[in-house]
Amino acid sequence: MIDAQRIDMIIQEGEGLTVEFKEHFSSRIGEDMTAFANTKGGVIILGVRDDKTICGEELTNDMKARINSVARNCTSPIQPKIRQVKNLVVIDVPQGDEKPYGCSAGYFRRLDGTTQKMSNHELRIMFREHEIISFEEMVHREVAWPDISRDKIKIFLKEADIGIKKIVAHDILTSLNVAHNDKITNAGVLFFAENPRKFILQAQMTLIAFKGKDRIHIFDRQDIKDDLLTQFNGALFFLKKHLNLRSEIKDVNRKDIYEIPIEALREAVANAIIHRDYGMRGTSLMVEVYDDRVEIVNPGGLPAGLERKDFGKISVRRNERIADLFFRMDKVELAGTGLRRMREAMSAAELPPPRIRQTTFFNISFKRPTFDSKLAFVAKQEPAEKVTDRVTEKVTDRVTENQSLILKGMKENKQITSKTLAESVGISERKIKGNIKLLKNKGLLKRIGPDRGGHWEVVDG
Repeated sequence: MIDAQRIDMIIQEGEGLTVEFKEHFSSRIGEDMTAFANTKGGVIILGVRDDKTICGEELTNDMKARINSVARNCTSPIQPKIRQVKNLVVIDVPQGDEKPYGCSAGYFRRLDGTTQKMSNHELRIMFREHEIISFEEMVHREVAWPDISRDKIKIFLKEADIGIKKIVAHDILTSLNVAHNDKITNAGVLFFAENPRKFILQAQMTLIAFKGKDRIHIFDRQDIKDDLLTQFNGALFFLKKHLNLRSEIKDVNRKDIYEIPIEALREAVANAIIHRDYGMRGTSLMVEVYDDRVEIVNPGGLPAGLERKDFGKISVRRNERIADLFFRMDKVELAGTGLRRMREAMSAAELPPPRIRQTTFFNISFKRPTFDSKLAFVAKQEPAEKVTDRVTEKVTDRVTENQSLILKGMKENKQITSKTLAESVGISERKIKGNIKLLKNKGLLKRIGPDRGGHWEVVDG
């Protein structure tokens, strides 16, 4: 339950899966109450605008009666807890055990930071089976607060643009709904544990580049046994390392264009992490690069209740908490648009749409251009004479291939460690540190802040 000490933190974190802001009370509040009851529960705060500014609201007896009236008239009735907290009205809505819940306007659910109306077809899909507690929401009883990384919390808050300066792990994880009653859930472990795999063995991602079109000859492999954000960033870095690249340069600005659109791969990696069945022991999320394709394979087929014909049309997420944290970091687009966006990106690049196979694993495959197409792709590179002398010097003579990969990694993740860079580039950590020193001496790289808690800044010009 939110109290006066936590209300400021909740507002700073913003709207999400379990938080909704309203300037004032209106009868449409029933839509949000049923949405929270149908999903994971949540809190409605009256007196806060969408941009997090506080306008205030006073809880009168008349308002409390009207809120309770809306809740009682839902089908089935909802029993919210209504309180005045500072100059705000807080309405706690529990997750319901008599789903589905509806109001006069229909049936609603919560998805990311929005309340969405459900069709009859979606109702049949979402509530066909009795919902049991998901793996991500289970409390992990072996995890204690000293196992949680303050640095990972800081990185998340920065990625999510949440301006909380005082890091109190208990308060932050509780307000993000990945800790309950002083206990940390599996979702909290996967995101914020110093060593997630110590507690969840299957918390890993395997990245492999094969020589040829078959799973025989491996020439590069990386196993990321860390939190989900590190897995996401590591996968994108690995893909960029092994895909062909050309550059378009206008004036002194350079745009990198990969043979497979990065926006499509980025969406696919995020979806794989969000929809993975983390309860399947002995499995790993796989990102595989072949000569003719890229495949991303995550354990877990279609979520319960979702049929193949509905895939790509209806968004049913296996891990709502994990999806909410990625949404807060702006790593995923609007719910339900992922597959469409991937198809549009591939079409714009004149490539076929991704191929999908579903069993107990979900496999999405992106076709790479053929050999002739690759020659044409690279031939589109802007002539070197169109680049100013300063930029030409920077991207060719002054930077080795390994140094270029280091700079790319730091652009993707400003808090990337030497150890992660060594695994991604394929050289020793000692050589990574040596190259970083050279890049700093060349004026291409700066370290902002201390070794712990600081970040890298790549100097483009």
